[in-house]
Amino acid sequence: MQLLTCSALFIGSETLELLSSTGAVARFVLITLLAFSLISWAIILTKWSLLRRARVQSGRFLRAFRKAQRLQDIATVADQFRPSPLVGVFEGGFQEYKRQLAAPGASLRSLTAVQRGMQIGASEAITRLERNVPWLAITAAVTPFIGLFGTVWGIIDAFHGLGTAGGATLRAVAPGISEALITTAAGLAAAIPAVIAYNLIGNSIREFAARGDDFTLEVLNSIESMQPQPVAEVRR
Repeated sequence: MQLLTCSALFIGSETLELLSSTGAVARFVLITLLAFSLISWAIILTKWSLLRRARVQSGRFLRAFRKAQRLQDIATVADQFRPSPLVGVFEGGFQEYKRQLAAPGASLRSLTAVQRGMQIGASEAITRLERNVPWLAITAAVTPFIGLFGTVWGIIDAFHGLGTAGGATLRAVAPGISEALITTAAGLAAAIPAVIAYNLIGNSIREFAARGDDFTLEVLNSIESMQPQPVAEVRR
């Protein structure tokens, strides 16, 4: 443990020393990459927490829906499961359902209208889940090139200094090259987590979208089974 601690301190001191010796352009590149990385990690942690809550609450909401005898019973307790995108799907259809049955003695005229309401609710719920996720794709695409720019600039600067010094030795060029390459490493460090998180989060959101489609059909089946008279068929 002490050996690991000493190694970490040595690496940290070497890194800080290297950063303190970088030029203005390299520092600007590193600060830019740090900003991209911090924003990306904030989005990753926020979305991870949001999707975890949504997954748990969706399971609970489905169990409550399947146990309920009336849609009104679910509407009453829907706020308890608000993190779930399925709540928005249900409420989108339930509003249209109530509108059609608002008049005394009225009957359900069209399941298609109810289906449209749920599709709108599903679209709004998925849009909320996707908010800020494109920033991860931007980070994954841009930061390697920002790091590469810092590397190219640093190498140009190193060779310019080498030409001015007039001595073509490894000792003369190594510090400049190492200073240049650190920006590439920083760019990859910012891009790799963003790529992984973008794909994982995108896959989770697609799963919620598919679950929302399945839940729409389940709600429509429940509404149809509650009606004593035939209603208009849902258009495929």
